[in-house]
Amino acid sequence: MAATRREEPSLSVAAVHLMKGVVYRDTHPVPWHHLMRLQAQVRDYVAVLGLTVVIDEAEGYAFLRSQPGDDEADGQQAIRRLIPRRALSFHVSLLLALLRKKLAEFDASNADTRLVLTRQQIVDQCAVFLPASTSEARLIDQIDTHIGKVVELGFLRRINDAEATYEVRRIIKAFVDAQWLADFDARLAEYAAELEATR
Repeated sequence: MAATRREEPSLSVAAVHLMKGVVYRDTHPVPWHHLMRLQAQVRDYVAVLGLTVVIDEAEGYAFLRSQPGDDEADGQQAIRRLIPRRALSFHVSLLLALLRKKLAEFDASNADTRLVLTRQQIVDQCAVFLPASTSEARLIDQIDTHIGKVVELGFLRRINDAEATYEVRRIIKAFVDAQWLADFDARLAEYAAELEATR
């Protein structure tokens, strides 16, 4: 009887894990299972807090997002944001865009579902867009800082510290969308021109 009770879906398990961050099918199988069975209840529950659940079953992730809204709704003050917006530095935004573009290229030419990059591959991608430095070690330290921030945000996951390899998490597709990517080349061209002008 106890085993049956454990298998019953729990709203608390699903909601609490979502409140803590992104729920991935591969790394959070139990909360993912509860969430899949109680989607409607979880949506109703978090809506009270001004949140909405974003679930991508194909890619295997779910997260909470603040509901879009005006400053006032129905004559009452709107719910304050529970999930604050984070301003990202230019270089972190650039790294996210480069990773998203790499994932799009990977998906177009590969049947595998996991894009794994080495630290050196990420450094090589970023170095092209950073100002030339007299110290290569300093440049790599800067890129390592940006990589650390992207890991902290959950868009990269360290796979092996010894080999310095990272998996690009598919949730990046929800934040760096197709429209942004369509404008990406133009933005990079503008930035490269500005960078060249300062050299």
